[in-house]
Amino acid sequence: QAARSTRTIVVAGVPAGLLQDDVIADILTIHFQMSRNNGGDVEEVTYPTRNKGVAYITFEDQEVVERVLKKDQHLLQDKRLSRLYPLTVTRCDVSSSLIHLIML
Repeated sequence: QAARSTRTIVVAGVPAGLLQDDVIADILTIHFQMSRNNGGDVEEVTYPTRNKGVAYITFEDQEVVERVLKKDQHLLQDKRLSRLYPLTVTRCDVSSSLIHLIML
């Protein structure tokens, strides 16, 4: 199994304060498991984090990270959200992994 940091993405633009944190985490899990979003099996969602509107998504497979990053645009969509929220998805580099570990 690949190192955790290589299986994790950083997601910015998460709508903060609209719904309960666990509901947002569920919506993120669903989004990143959907094949239409190039997703796959999600191992863990870390939300909320110290940074407002930022979540960490860890996948079971590193390949999913590559697929998710290739998708042009991620729009968070759910009937509980009043509109679409564009997400910024980036690779989790080592420095943000260290920050992530400190936060936990």
